[in-house]
Amino acid sequence: MKGFFVTATGTGVGKTLCTAALLYQLHTAGERTAARKPVLSGFPDPEGALSDAEILLLAQGLEPTPQSVASIAPWRFRAPLSPDMAAAREAREIDFDALVAFTRGALEGGGGWLLVEGVGGVCVPLDRCHTVLDWIAASRLPALLVAGSYLGTLSHTLTAATVLRARGIELAGLVLSESPESPVPLAETRAALLRFLGDVPCAEIPRLAPGPAPWENAPSLLDALGIVRT
Repeated sequence: MKGFFVTATGTGVGKTLCTAALLYQLHTAGERTAARKPVLSGFPDPEGALSDAEILLLAQGLEPTPQSVASIAPWRFRAPLSPDMAAAREAREIDFDALVAFTRGALEGGGGWLLVEGVGGVCVPLDRCHTVLDWIAASRLPALLVAGSYLGTLSHTLTAATVLRARGIELAGLVLSESPESPVPLAETRAALLRFLGDVPCAEIPRLAPGPAPWENAPSLLDALGIVRT
């Protein structure tokens, strides 16, 4: 099974939208897909909004039942905080070895594509001594980095890419998800980043019209990222 670990420069930049769009486009192209959102904070949403795990299931045409959500997101916490803090609120702790085993075990599911969506940004703490960066490295998956287009994203994105590469993690692609307030067009942000990142595949997701399934309206990420369908 081929796959990616979808991470981001921070919270709320479009990581779930990107993952859902990729799953939807692969599924629509006839590819076998699987998704994991192992760690989920702020669940359930007090206002009834769909959780990240439910969105990933819907993007594959699957029903987001309590059982299906639990199967792809076993570490769920009520507080919308970093995983270590959210777990502490419930007198719990994430077992890092179990998390890595769960992630790597999903790769043994046969052919097709696996997308693992992280939580927060690249260096968000998971427990007392591990961050998402440690999780990505242990998963042995190439990383897709999702970034916004807000003021400050250049430094955040280059910092995230630098630490990924410093840990020997393959940066398989960059996805720019347009922020509500962007000081320059996406193309300018892209050009500035690629001057430093080199020949990294880069896709862009502009602001999408509100709707029940916005991931269905995203431009083709498969072509932009050079993802070869079977």
